[in-house]
Amino acid sequence: MSSAPTEETLVTLIPGDGIGPEVVDSTRRIIEASGAPIRWEERLAGAEVFKQGLPSGVPPETIDSIKRTRVVLKGPLETPVGFGEKSANVTLRKLFETYANIRPARELPGVETPYSGRGIDLVIVRENVEDLYAGIEHMQTPGVAQCLKLISRKGSEKIVRLAFEFARSEGRKSVACATKANIMKFTEGLFKTTFEEIALEYPDIESWHVIVDNCAHQLVKRPEQFDVIVTTNMNGDILSDLSSALVGGLGFAPSANLGSDVAIFEPVHGSAPKYAGKNTINPTAEIGTAVMMLRHLGHFEQASAIENALLATLEQGTATRDIKGDDGGAASTTEFTDAIIANLGSRASSWTERAYRPITMPQVTSDPVVVRPVTRRVVGADVFVEWGGDAMSLGELVTELVADTPFKLRIVDNRGTVVYPPTGTLTDCVDAWRCRLLARDGDMSDGDLLTLLGNFGRIPFTHIEKLHEFDGVPAFSKAQGED
Repeated sequence: MSSAPTEETLVTLIPGDGIGPEVVDSTRRIIEASGAPIRWEERLAGAEVFKQGLPSGVPPETIDSIKRTRVVLKGPLETPVGFGEKSANVTLRKLFETYANIRPARELPGVETPYSGRGIDLVIVRENVEDLYAGIEHMQTPGVAQCLKLISRKGSEKIVRLAFEFARSEGRKSVACATKANIMKFTEGLFKTTFEEIALEYPDIESWHVIVDNCAHQLVKRPEQFDVIVTTNMNGDILSDLSSALVGGLGFAPSANLGSDVAIFEPVHGSAPKYAGKNTINPTAEIGTAVMMLRHLGHFEQASAIENALLATLEQGTATRDIKGDDGGAASTTEFTDAIIANLGSRASSWTERAYRPITMPQVTSDPVVVRPVTRRVVGADVFVEWGGDAMSLGELVTELVADTPFKLRIVDNRGTVVYPPTGTLTDCVDAWRCRLLARDGDMSDGDLLTLLGNFGRIPFTHIEKLHEFDGVPAFSKAQGED
C-alpha cells in the first residue's frame, strides 16, 4: 500500500434533498473527527435546482466544482416523477462518464436479517452509463413505445476490467458475469463474450458466467457463493438492490460511481422527505460511502478507523429506529453519530478487515472504434411501419410495393413474432410492424435504400435498421418463427 497523501484534498460536497443534509452532516462530522485531510466545497443539485427551472437539476457552478475537484460526496437527490426532468443523479454520472457503479453488500454486526450468520460479503459491479439507461426512447406509434438497448464493446471492456481490478484491490477470489445473453444474443451476448475474453488476462481470479435470472435466484438461495458480480446497467440496478436487502436494506447500502477522471460517491437510498428534519434517520449508507471515498483518495488509515468505529457501534447495539423500531432504545441520528466518533480507535470483534489497496483503473483506448471487421456489407433493411390493418394485407401490399425494386420481402413480424407469411399461430397484433427486406443480389447501397423508402409512400414508416454482415456473419437477430 502506498503512503497516504498528507495534503488536504478538495472534495465537492452535495448535501442533497430530504434526509440528505442530515446524513451528509453526520458523515462530515465523522470524517473531520477521524483527521482525514479533506476540505469541502459545498454545491447544490437536485430538487432546489429543479425548482429554479433548470431541467438538468445540476447547475453550472456544481459542474465547474466537480471539474476542479474530480471527487464528489453527495447525499440522495430527489427525482421528480411524472414530468420531463431527467434524474440529477443520472445526469451527474453521464456528464462525468462514471461508467462503474460499485455496490458492496456485507453482513454487518448488530443488524439482524434472515441471512445473519451466512457470511454474505459480495460486491455488484454495474456498468453505469449505457444499456437501457442511455435513455433513448421513441413512440413508434401512439400506442407502442420503444427503448434502445445500447451495449458497446468499449463500455463492456471498461467495466469488466474494472471488476477484475476491483477484485484484486480487495483480495477477492472470483468474478461472476450475470447477463441475459440467452435471449439478447447481440447486446447481452457482447457483454458476455467481452467478459470471457478479458477473464483470460486474470488467471489468478476465478471467473464464470451466470444467466441473470438464475443469479437473482442464487442470491436469495445461497448468496455466500458470490464474491464479485459484474453485469450490465439494468441488471445491476436490480441485483444490487436485491443484494442490499440481504444485509439489512438500502439504509446500509453505500456506493461509488467511478470513471477515468471523476469519482462520485453516494448512498443508494432515496431522499425520504417524510423523515427529513426529524433526527431519526440512519446515516450508515452515507458513512460507508465516505469510507469508499477515503480509500479511493488513498486515506486507508482514516477509512479503516471510521469503518471499525461504525461496526463497533452497531456491535454494541447502538442503532437508529430502522433497526431498533419505535418502541424505545433507538438512537437519534445525532446520538448515533456521536457514538461512532467516540468509538474511533475501537474495533468490532466479529469483523475481519480486508487488506485494501488502491484500484488500478483500466486503461482503454480513447478511439471510438474498437472493433474493425475485415469485410462488411449491408444485405437488407428492417423497415418499421405503422399499420392499422391485418398482417396479410400488409404483407401483400409490401410485396407489391417492392416488386420492381432490388429487394424482396422476407417476413413481416409484430413485436418480434413472424405474422407474414402466415404461420398459423395466434398473435395479438399491435399497430407497429417490422418488414424485413433483403437485397435480391445479396448487397445493398444507400441509394437502393432511399429508393426503397420512396416506395413506402402508402405506408407510413417509423424508422429503419440496416442489416449488416461483418466478416461474413449476420449482425442481426431473427424474428420468432423466421427460418
